[in-house]
Amino acid sequence: MKAAVLHTFGIAPRCEEFPDPVALDGEVVIEVCAASLKPVDKQMADGSHYASAQQLPVICGTDGVGRLADGQRVFFGGARSPYGAIAQRTVVPRAFAFPIPETLDDQTAAAIPNPGVSAWLSLASRARLVAGENVLILGATGITGKLAVKIAKLLGASRVVAAGRNPKALSELGEQGADDLIVLDKSREELTEMFTNAMGSGGFQVVIDYLWGMPAEAFLAAITRTEFAAIQSETRYVQVGETAGATISLPAAVLRSTPLTILGTAGVPPADALVEALQNVLKYAADGVLQIATEGVPLGDIEAAWGRDPTGKRIVVIP
Repeated sequence: MKAAVLHTFGIAPRCEEFPDPVALDGEVVIEVCAASLKPVDKQMADGSHYASAQQLPVICGTDGVGRLADGQRVFFGGARSPYGAIAQRTVVPRAFAFPIPETLDDQTAAAIPNPGVSAWLSLASRARLVAGENVLILGATGITGKLAVKIAKLLGASRVVAAGRNPKALSELGEQGADDLIVLDKSREELTEMFTNAMGSGGFQVVIDYLWGMPAEAFLAAITRTEFAAIQSETRYVQVGETAGATISLPAAVLRSTPLTILGTAGVPPADALVEALQNVLKYAADGVLQIATEGVPLGDIEAAWGRDPTGKRIVVIP
């Protein structure tokens, strides 16, 4: 079969022949229809991810859409190494193959679960968003950030503020439910003032942060109090990404003066939460409520596609 085979960390995989997978007990072979190319796939292929392969060669790709031997169409993940999703066929545990709505096209079905489930879990499981709370999305113009804006509204957020570095993409988020927009092309002092104004009297109970770095420092400065005051509500701050910087300076006064809990995404979530999030994302995607822009490329073009980053779109490889 043809597959995107990685021979050296940091060098794009090549489309070449690879032995067909054979299922072991509890596994199924999947005829792949489409597999998305995501940042995590590139991180695993350059050796920087904690889950990068220990031995090469391997097939790239962590999840996708395909059909079982009986014709059932499924979303899948967790392929047994050295197999991966970007191939004509792969092998996964049967428990990691989930039925998907037939009304959902292959490219959307392959592309939306990873960012959609990530956003859903960050809001529902980590931040434990309660209907009526206020939410700030830092990094709302990325693929996952856009979905997070819409999902926050679906989960009952009263007010969602979207902050991002792409003014054009940010201007479109009102259609996704954003109640206010903050363009992050300002100085730290200016951003601190903008966050302070955006908080209003209700504050933010939930912050989902895909950026870290200076925007995070500006927000933390905005919530730091300068006098003793009664606690109104806690801010649950979920740190997801670091595209604006890998580190921040965190003054002790931030933690002593305001009710703040900082959380990470904490790796793999409980199975029941993961399945529930996936089912919700697929349902809303099938109904057209959650959307994602995609660009399909044939498997034979994987080397050329690997280094590209189409703004606002997710590349989907078609075997």
